[in-house]
Amino acid sequence: MTTRGAPAGGRGVRGDLFDPCCPTRQLLDRIGTKWTSMAVKALADAAPEEVRFAELRRRMPGVSQKMLSVTLRSLTRDGLVSRRVEPAVPPRVFYRLTGLGMSLEAVLAGLRTWAEEHMAEIDRANAASDQEADED
Repeated sequence: MTTRGAPAGGRGVRGDLFDPCCPTRQLLDRIGTKWTSMAVKALADAAPEEVRFAELRRRMPGVSQKMLSVTLRSLTRDGLVSRRVEPAVPPRVFYRLTGLGMSLEAVLAGLRTWAEEHMAEIDRANAASDQEADED
C-alpha cells in the first residue's frame, strides 16, 4: 500500500488500486455490492433514526437473512454502520449509519443516479452486443 504523509490508519493514508497487495481492492469489493448499496440507502433514508434488522430486511426486497447479516457485519466492521443491542429476549438489534457511512451514501447516491439515468442505454448496448454475438 502506498502511504503519503501519515502513519497507517491515520488521515492522509491513501491506497493504490493498482497495487495487487493494496487493501483498497478488498474495500471496493465490499462497498461495491448491490446489497451494500441497498443497505446504505435504506439506513440513510431512516437517518437519524435506528433501524431494526427485520425492518431493514423489509426495505431490501430479495435479500436473504444470511446475506443481510453478512453485509451488516462487514459494514459495522468497516465503521460505516453502528450496531446497538438492547438486552431483551430475544435481543433487539438496531443499526444506523455512522458519519463515515453517510459520506459513503453521498458517493453511492451518485452511482445509483447514474445507473438509473443510463439503464436504457446500457440495455440497448447489451441487446446490440447480444445480437452481434448471435450473428457470429
